[in-house]
Amino acid sequence: MNMPAEKNNHIHQGFYNFVNEDVLPMTSLNAVQFWSDFEQLIADLAPRNRQLLSIRQEMQSAIDEYHHQHQGECFNAEAYEAFLRSIGYLVEEGKSFCVSTTHVDHEIASIAGPQLVVPIANERFALNAANARWGSMYDALYGTNVIPHTKGLKPCKLYNEARGKAVIEHARDYLDRVFPLESGSHHNVSNYMVYYKHMLACFPDGTHSGLKTPCQFVALTGHKEEPTSIVLRNNGLHAEIIINRQGKIGEHDIAGVDDIMIESALTTIMDFEDSVSTVDADDKIHAYKNWLGLMRGDLRATFEKDGSTHIRCMNKDRFYTDKNGEEYRVHGRALLLARNVGHLMTTELMLDSQGSLAPEGIVDAVITGLIGSLDLQQDTTHKAIRNSRSGSIYIVKPKMHGPDEVAFTCELFNRVEDMLGLERNTMKIGIMDEERRTTVNLKECIRMAKDRLVFINTGFLDRTGDEIHTSMHAGPFLPKAQIKEQPWISAYENWNVDIGLECGLPGHAQIGKGMWAMPDEMAQMMETKIDHPRAGANTAWVPSPTAATLHALHYHDVDVQAVQNRLKQRSRASLTDILTIPLLPAEGRHSLTNEQIERELENNIQGILGYVVRWVEMGVGCSKVPDINHIGLMEDRATLRISSQHIANWLNHHICNDMQVLEIMERMAHVVDAQNKGISGYVAMTPNTDQSLAFQAAKDLIFEGKSQPSGYTEPLLHHYRQLAKNR
Repeated sequence: MNMPAEKNNHIHQGFYNFVNEDVLPMTSLNAVQFWSDFEQLIADLAPRNRQLLSIRQEMQSAIDEYHHQHQGECFNAEAYEAFLRSIGYLVEEGKSFCVSTTHVDHEIASIAGPQLVVPIANERFALNAANARWGSMYDALYGTNVIPHTKGLKPCKLYNEARGKAVIEHARDYLDRVFPLESGSHHNVSNYMVYYKHMLACFPDGTHSGLKTPCQFVALTGHKEEPTSIVLRNNGLHAEIIINRQGKIGEHDIAGVDDIMIESALTTIMDFEDSVSTVDADDKIHAYKNWLGLMRGDLRATFEKDGSTHIRCMNKDRFYTDKNGEEYRVHGRALLLARNVGHLMTTELMLDSQGSLAPEGIVDAVITGLIGSLDLQQDTTHKAIRNSRSGSIYIVKPKMHGPDEVAFTCELFNRVEDMLGLERNTMKIGIMDEERRTTVNLKECIRMAKDRLVFINTGFLDRTGDEIHTSMHAGPFLPKAQIKEQPWISAYENWNVDIGLECGLPGHAQIGKGMWAMPDEMAQMMETKIDHPRAGANTAWVPSPTAATLHALHYHDVDVQAVQNRLKQRSRASLTDILTIPLLPAEGRHSLTNEQIERELENNIQGILGYVVRWVEMGVGCSKVPDINHIGLMEDRATLRISSQHIANWLNHHICNDMQVLEIMERMAHVVDAQNKGISGYVAMTPNTDQSLAFQAAKDLIFEGKSQPSGYTEPLLHHYRQLAKNR
């Protein structure tokens, strides 16, 4: 029987009420025992958490001293690697092994496709991302610049028939490329039907053709002779040809095709970390409530659009009839993963036994695991809204530094599973390869989590931010654009795939790549992001449901499993390349012109201010922020980390000076205010920047960046956001 617990002074009242009233009654757990176990967990693991953070700082201090001692010397890769091994930063690799994760859903284990990351604190965004499993190909093409905005094809308020025709032509080309007919073209089909378990395409002259690969047809809706949809599958991904001769598009289409629905975002990370601004108990409880709504399937969002009130909820599964006349059920939503916070931050939700704020990552693991367990209690056959069909809870853990921190997280998950009465390894872990000590020890990090690993990925921004902070005293770094062109970054990207394949991730876990940050530049995304599946990644991040639909097309064009099988034969990427620091040439400042320095500072500072002002004053953790050229970029704290650390590094090595940075900050504050003019809730930084909390936060991020733990931005952002909320 679930008994009420007696709250002590170590637990926040609102948090206590939420868990006791909204969550625990849905479980068989005893409330008294739950809170007792929770407090014991924090008492046992909070000191370990602090110890790991202390080790980070000790290693950083040793690295700083090493660079001070070798100032002005040519970089000696062999000596540097030996030093890193001597302080335990680099650990010895053990014997070969393969991960053994079980009960993994197909979206992770065996299908390659896009992944969304969305702030959990925004209900509408969270629902949009959860429902992004399916998207309209016609809408994605018509509404983006994949179809050029050239004369005659520009979108306008009224439907542009020429543009619509170009969309249909593009879509038919896609069908011909991915689902080719044995003879003829989808462009000329007048009717689709099903005959003896095969899809037939009929032509106006009375001829017909089946698919070149007949097994690509898997299901239909409606009658076989006049289907209302045809479902095809390629590389594990579905596409649905919608047939409606009375539809707005279908009534003018020779085959009655009204749209093509694309299986798009296979997975979505519901983010409690970099893309949210959750700085106090109220913020955090709100985020947990949204996760609860997603796991129960009853999350709702009400909003106004075009003068009407809309209610958004979670899509149900999609049902068809397979070629044998049996039910064919396809998941209607992305498989959801929860990204917890890292080891650094603490929370007012609970205190430890010494009266200190509890590590937020420990609290996240307990509560997201507790809420995730509700999904596992549902009847797999009759439950309309269900996340995992394999009985797993998926937790992405960011910003871990090396194998010991991964082992600590796995021990934490063990303890949470014991608290909740879950089988061992029910809580799966995604390791974000975004810190340098994790990169260079990736194989041993994976070994620590080999029974519960479902995800590794790369992320240029955080990884570069840590690269700069770790080597802050080695010398001045190249401009950001040039850093991306150095050997270390391609070695890092390849190393992640190589290690993942060595450790047997295919069939158990995703190998992922980072975000496309320009949501308005979909034509460019289509040209370049195909490189991710070509590199052996079976998922990559996209900034919107529309981008997910478009990026999904890449996974039809590239058989990632075949790519991974080929890549298994290549040699592992170079550790020496990864450890080679992307510094300016020996002449330092003199290798850059004054104009180059000025432009780099303007670009960095404008981006910092544009992001920080929304975070501090509006509580927006992720949004489309205009850059200095007025191009909208999807930004979260990773962008802020690299930009602030880059300026801190240049200040440290006298590439620029304090007065120069402050003068540019004043100018860029006017630029950012102008870019945000008219945005509801926006608080301008000018003309009195010394009174602006956002401007002061940006200053601290830059001028105190050298002393921030690992260059992270959270401590300062949280401080100034709390000041703004209490103002």
